[in-house]
Amino acid sequence: MFDTVLVANRGEIALRVIRTLRRLGVRSVAVFSDADADAPHVREADVAVRLGPADRSESSAAETYLRTDQILAAARRTGAQAVHPGYGFLAENAGFARACADAGLVFIGPPPGAVELMGDKINAKEAVRTAGVPVVPGSQATAPTDEELVAAADEIGYPVLLKPSAGGGGKGMRLVRDPAELPAEIAGARRVARTAFGDDTLLLERWIDRPRHIEVQVLADAHGTTVHLGERECSLQRRHQKLIEEAPSVLLNAETRAAMGAAAVRAAESCGYTGAGTVEFIVPGIDPDAPASAAEGVRDFFFMEMNTRLQVEHPVTELAVAVAVGADATRLDLVEWQLRVAAGERLSFAQSDVSFLGHAIEARICAEDPERDFLPTGGRILTLDEPRGEGIRVDSGVAPGTVVTSAYDPMLAKVIAYGPDRPTALRRLRAALADTRILGVTTNTGFLRRLLAHPEVAAGRLDTGLVEQTAQQQPALLTASYSPVNATAPAEATTPAHPGNGTDAAAAEPPSPAHLLYFAAALARHLELTPAATPGGWTDPFSLPSGWRLSGTPAWTTHRLRTPGQDPVSVRIRSITASNVVDATDNSAGRAREVELRLGDGPVHRARAALAGDRLHLTVDGLQTTFSLATDATPGLAAGPVTWLGIEGDAWPLHAYDPAVERAAGAGAHHGALTAPMPGTVTVVKTTAGETVRKGQPLLVLEAMKMEHVIAAPHDGVVAELRATAGATVAMEDLLVVVTPVEEAAAGETATGTAAAPAAPAEPAEPAEVRS
Repeated sequence: MFDTVLVANRGEIALRVIRTLRRLGVRSVAVFSDADADAPHVREADVAVRLGPADRSESSAAETYLRTDQILAAARRTGAQAVHPGYGFLAENAGFARACADAGLVFIGPPPGAVELMGDKINAKEAVRTAGVPVVPGSQATAPTDEELVAAADEIGYPVLLKPSAGGGGKGMRLVRDPAELPAEIAGARRVARTAFGDDTLLLERWIDRPRHIEVQVLADAHGTTVHLGERECSLQRRHQKLIEEAPSVLLNAETRAAMGAAAVRAAESCGYTGAGTVEFIVPGIDPDAPASAAEGVRDFFFMEMNTRLQVEHPVTELAVAVAVGADATRLDLVEWQLRVAAGERLSFAQSDVSFLGHAIEARICAEDPERDFLPTGGRILTLDEPRGEGIRVDSGVAPGTVVTSAYDPMLAKVIAYGPDRPTALRRLRAALADTRILGVTTNTGFLRRLLAHPEVAAGRLDTGLVEQTAQQQPALLTASYSPVNATAPAEATTPAHPGNGTDAAAAEPPSPAHLLYFAAALARHLELTPAATPGGWTDPFSLPSGWRLSGTPAWTTHRLRTPGQDPVSVRIRSITASNVVDATDNSAGRAREVELRLGDGPVHRARAALAGDRLHLTVDGLQTTFSLATDATPGLAAGPVTWLGIEGDAWPLHAYDPAVERAAGAGAHHGALTAPMPGTVTVVKTTAGETVRKGQPLLVLEAMKMEHVIAAPHDGVVAELRATAGATVAMEDLLVVVTPVEEAAAGETATGTAAAPAAPAEPAEPAEVRS
């Protein structure tokens, strides 16, 4: 076994590897960019080395985690004997594997030749086909031209799937159903492949409708033994990115499981594979509720690709697969076996020793907003509370204070649940996601919880298109009941309620969950206005937000709130026990004062709120709801401190709304201004200042976290201002381009005596979003 291993990665996978190294007594070396200087993997390692230019701060992957020379220098400097690449970055780079060998370092992965062969999807298909593994019909050329791709699509029939030959992780994949769209999709896929992998070679395959994505984990030593560790079902995806993975698959019968496992072993042996790897198959979907006769025999399955690295979803195999060692059954640590194989050890078990024992399911928590079509998000994590409990495992790469940027992958953590059977594992994972609290960065946690509760998912009727189809048919899947998106205006109260007039606030229509969110934010801000109790329990009445007046009913205190993308709302609050000076000035510690509140002109409700650490206990009309609470008071925030509230895995930022400030900002805003919908990098600029454009015409492309977003003209007009430049990094809501409507442009030109130029012909609009 090695004495020192360098982990050439970041985030949760770096932490995952480092913890196994520590358990084995191996010294760990981390590498980091300036952006990751305080990251958990850096703190966890025994030694850490900075990556990046010496003369400036640069945290892009290209200047840090993809710099082979700097990683090898870090290994030499720290005395590392081996390098673990994790996944992503250089994990499937044959050149990096060879460079490690040339530097006298052990690459903890397969031989460079296996990485190279399986990394070329065209040659990989031919290699496994020769080994007797079934493959999906598709293009045959090694580097097909655009014309050859079109011809192959015509031959095998639509729909077809375009894939970068050198790619992985779903990046750059395009599903094409209409022949007329294929040329444009080929151009877009080549651009993404060239940017992401430095190689724009594409392959084309027949698309199988209602496909299931099932992969097989393999493990091989350098002494001729290769075994498979069963399958993982990865069919719950969005834009070809996996969301939920589980083992075993509910689809496979014993015969198909054995046949797929044997095919995976042949695929691995065809390239001389060693270490841990994954062979991915596409399987035509079959309804699990079909007659028993339909489940007999070996089902069709086709080779897609082989990932020559550890997979993100490897924990489900570690939890669900057992190896019989004598009379005992033990779980495997795949990272440990990567290390042992790389150190020259033999596998200590045979295929007959491997079996499933229970069920495991994993959910990937990512910095993205389901309510905004899963656009990448970012920010500083204010609160992080990861779930615990029986059968729950969390692999995380973040901590409170971590700043999430668009420079790296959006995945923050993985929550994995194990149970003796699938229903138990599902229940445990849903509960764990509900207990996950992340405030400061919008994530997909709540969406994943709702997805797992969907009847089709619970029944195991999965396919790779289920998530997107369900989201279109049932938009409620994307939004929590507490979301401001669901905050419809309450019905106006017919009789104003106030203390002593006989109106019973509790008799009003119960507030919706979305209204409770606004009530919680308003009361949280209201509590902040209350000064700390004095030793004697008395406080100047004019320093309390009680609304107390010398005569008459208490006054309302109005809190104006706004959430991104929604209209501002007003929540009014007044004290019920403020009709005399004694009650109004009683500020005893720990007392939760009862108040009346109303949203806009809606009905009045009785409420109280109490803070307990970072939890806000809100009681409205006798019903208590508990929210997680955090405040982002970072200096320089345009709208001042931001209140974050979370519940059941979801979280939302709520800002104070000042009409005067908003009007001043609105007066200076540009009509037709287009701002960045997400933090990212401008990759392509397709227009120039002064150009006449048509509605829907692509103006520029913004890329962040494995995703491209096309910014298109909102109307016919003229590009009056262009601030974006190719390669520039932008923050969310940064101004990119201004398109003056054609009427205003014409009026301006007429005023200066200049004739309006004829409108340019509209180019075919690219998709508003590029699958990656």
